[in-house]
Amino acid sequence: MRPKKVILCVDDNEQDLSVRKFMLSTNNYRVLPALTGAEAVELFSTEAVDLVLADYNMPKMNGAQLIERLKQLSSHVPMVLLADNQQLNGDAHRADAVLNKKNCTPQELLERIKIMSARKRGPRKGTHRVQPVASQLAAAS
Repeated sequence: MRPKKVILCVDDNEQDLSVRKFMLSTNNYRVLPALTGAEAVELFSTEAVDLVLADYNMPKMNGAQLIERLKQLSSHVPMVLLADNQQLNGDAHRADAVLNKKNCTPQELLERIKIMSARKRGPRKGTHRVQPVASQLAAAS
C-alpha cells in the first residue's frame, strides 16, 4: 500500500477548513489542518508535506504571504492558493496554481491536487547536475 500524500490545508474559516479536510481525507489524503499562517509554518517545518492548499483571505498573514514564507523553506513543494480574482488584483505571488475559491468545484480541486501532488519538483533521481563553467575549467587544468 502506498503512503498517503500529505496536504497542509490552511484556512482561518473553521467550517471551510473542516469541509476541505473531510473531502480530502475521504479521497485518501492525509490532511494537516491549520487555522493561521503561523500554525501552518510550524506544521510545515516539522512535517513532511507533499502539497500546500492555502486560502488567500486570512488575518495577519494572507495566503500569498504564507506561500512566500513556505517557498523560502522548501521551494519544491507545490502550493495552491484559493482566492477570488478581485482579491489578488494583480498582486505578485509564488503559488504554483491559483484556483477561484467561489467557483471551483470539489472535483476541480481534487483533480488539481492530484495533478500537482504527482508532479515532481527539483532534480530527478539519477540525473547529473551541470557543473559551473569555473568548476569545469579548474578540473581541466
